[in-house]
This record gives sequence, C-alpha cells and structure tokens, in this order.
Amino acid sequence: MKKALLIIALSVSIVSCKKTAEIKEVKTAYVDTSILMKEYTEAKDLQAKYKAKSEEKGRQLDAEIARFKQDASNFQSQAQANGQAWAQQKGAELQKREQQLGQAQQALAQQLQQESSVEMDSVVSGVKKFIKAYGKEKGYDYIYGTGDAASILYAEEKYDITKDIIKLLNEKYKSPAKKEEVKK
Repeated sequence: MKKALLIIALSVSIVSCKKTAEIKEVKTAYVDTSILMKEYTEAKDLQAKYKAKSEEKGRQLDAEIARFKQDASNFQSQAQANGQAWAQQKGAELQKREQQLGQAQQALAQQLQQESSVEMDSVVSGVKKFIKAYGKEKGYDYIYGTGDAASILYAEEKYDITKDIIKLLNEKYKSPAKKEEVKK
C-alpha cells in the first residue's frame, strides 16, 4: 500500500513538473499611440497637407470676406444719402451675402475634415497592419495600445516599443519616396 501511494505521489509530481515546464512565458509590449501619431512622418505629412490646403482655400474665402466688409462699410456711409428704401434693399442683400459666406466657411471646413478623416483612417489602418506584422515577426503574444484612448492603465517602460515602431514605420514610409526619386 505504501508503495502504491509512493508511486501515485511520484506520478503526480512528474505530471505537474511537465505541466510547469510547458507553461510558456507570454511576450507582451505596448505602443503609445498618441506619440506614434505625433511622430510618424506620414501622419505629420498628412496634417501639413491639409493645413496648407486649408490655408489656400481659406485665402480665397478671406478675399470674399474682405470685399463683403468693404461693401458693408460703404453701405453705412451711403445709407443716409440714398434713402430708406435703398438701405433696406441693400441691407437685405448684404445680410444674404453674409449668410452665404458663413455657409461657405462651414462647407469648406466640413469638406477638409471629411477628406482628411478618410486619409487618416487609411494611415491608422496601415499602422495597425504594420504593428500586427511586427508582433508576429518578433514573437509577441500581445501588443497593447496606450495614449488618448488608453486600454492600459499601467505598464513598465521596458515593454514600450513605441520608438521601435515609429522608427520602422518612418523608414518604410521614406523608402518608396526614395525609390521614386531614383527613377526620375
């Protein structure tokens, strides 16, 4: 009986040792997504593109607004000289122009917002695919995201791979541009 208990105890300890040896260490890391998007060259280029586009289209609208302000200023000085009927008619025209300019400003802002959102969504999607491929290549079980929409409340800095991801993404982003320049 003692031998049977001893054999059972040894069997249990051998099985438990095998299970402990089979436990795999989980490899994890995280990326600070807010820093990533601030330092990723493609995202910066996209922001610069839409800032320039906004300024260019804004200048055109600013010229129309300046003409409106000039007309409004002239209206005030001419209103007394031309009478009440003229002033009411011209005032209504100016009011209508002011509304149209406001609507044009809103439409421009919405158009630029929609265009940049579509392109930024494409950039974000590409970054996610890149991080997924990076994780597979480097043998990570999990790569978490932190930043504005944090999914991690705490992590040791040694698990932060944000700089590695930024460096590799920027290298990947620059390489097609360099190839195109060489072809020209």
